[in-house]
Amino acid sequence: MLLQNEFPLLKSYNLPSYNISYPKNGNYLIGSLFLQVPAIILTIFKEKKALAKIIEKEQIDGLISDNRFGIYHAKIPSVYITHQLRVLSGFTTFFTTKIHQKIYEKFNEIWVPDIYGKSNFSGELSSTKLPKEQLKFIGVLSRFKLQKLPLKYNILVVLSGIEPQRTLLENKLLNELKHFNGKVLFIRGVFSEKKITASSNIVVKNHLLSHELEKAINESDLVIARSGYSTIMDMAVLGKKTFFIPTTGQKEQEYLAELMDFKKISPYSKQEDFNLNELKKVKKLHGFQPLKTTIHLELFQLFSSK
Repeated sequence: MLLQNEFPLLKSYNLPSYNISYPKNGNYLIGSLFLQVPAIILTIFKEKKALAKIIEKEQIDGLISDNRFGIYHAKIPSVYITHQLRVLSGFTTFFTTKIHQKIYEKFNEIWVPDIYGKSNFSGELSSTKLPKEQLKFIGVLSRFKLQKLPLKYNILVVLSGIEPQRTLLENKLLNELKHFNGKVLFIRGVFSEKKITASSNIVVKNHLLSHELEKAINESDLVIARSGYSTIMDMAVLGKKTFFIPTTGQKEQEYLAELMDFKKISPYSKQEDFNLNELKKVKKLHGFQPLKTTIHLELFQLFSSK
């Protein structure tokens, strides 16, 4: 729905859904995902079958998969985009990483949206022994551009991610921020016509299109968001002060939040521990420094070289 709204003139196909369900208690997330592995494998076969029909119908010359396991073809150059070459899952990290490796090794190339070296944003998530000819660090990617606009909001909240954790954080933040002495723009991150009530200092929006969200971020002094990797790249490009609240039980987000704090970029809090006093930590860290996004990839040359 997001892509169809952003690119209404482009043709789109619906691929089979993994239909992954998430427990209310985030601490049970890893165990729940393991139980759903057979259904995920079945979906991979279904999406490969659907892909074959699309390739034949549209005469596709190249494929770019954004973490879709079955979107590759033996006779067509296929690229897999991921920053998570190591899949953190607690004591099962070795096994989840090996499973993921078996998946992405089938692709011609793996593109990591990050800077190569110690100044990167993905840390040990992108650590791998893949051959250099298969692995490419393509730089920080973001759909946004830095704009020098007058500040309109003291805090911007951008919610996203899985349910029920998204709703749990929404309720937590609305309750805390009603005591905040400043203006808040609250983006719920849902495709819905339903409106919710909030205190007078909070402006609530269900969803914003890219250009609207870009403007809102540039107009805000501080951004509160999940520590998802795409969000981190967006904040790096826009050079924002941020406060991260990782999704409970998502090891990747928890690791990234800790990494940004370790690098003195952004503080974080566990969802259950958040309160307004936590935001005082922001002043002690230097925030993101604006970076240029990598938007000049010569896709045709990359594909044709194969």
